[in-house]
Amino acid sequence: MTADTQPQRPFLVRADQVESLQDGATSLITLLADAGDTAGALTANRATFEKGSPGAPAHFHTKATEMFLVLDGTMRFLVDDEVLTLEKGAFLSVPPTVPHAFAPAPDSTAEMLVVFTPGLHRFDYYRLLERVYRGEATVQEIRDSSQTYDNHYFESPQWQASLAEAEAISAAR
Repeated sequence: MTADTQPQRPFLVRADQVESLQDGATSLITLLADAGDTAGALTANRATFEKGSPGAPAHFHTKATEMFLVLDGTMRFLVDDEVLTLEKGAFLSVPPTVPHAFAPAPDSTAEMLVVFTPGLHRFDYYRLLERVYRGEATVQEIRDSSQTYDNHYFESPQWQASLAEAEAISAAR
């Protein structure tokens, strides 16, 4: 029986049961529910960013909608070629194939709930990010996994300009 045909059952993960991964010096990913936990319905994590975190580079997904709920702080998002600033309580839904990126706003810490639907088996991707951060894997392994984890990276001049602006604002303070 595949994940798509299994009956859905409630899934609970308590705070003391979660796995947290350091995917960079200034960010943390807390794993909540993977596709296998939800019969393919969704994948969810909590992302925590310190000031100056580079966040996620410009990318898109082909198989799932990615949704973001800003739980605390202020985030910047690239959506298509527009940069948006979202504050605590804001919700954003990004359909498949729409380019996006995200990082905390200048001089802000932030926390978000991130949900993919339908669910994608992504926990191993987040574990790969942590291994790269620790020097146990290479950036090339991330590139090579783009089809497996449905992460397709690209260069975005708008996002690079936004990150440079954020750096300049932080440096000026």
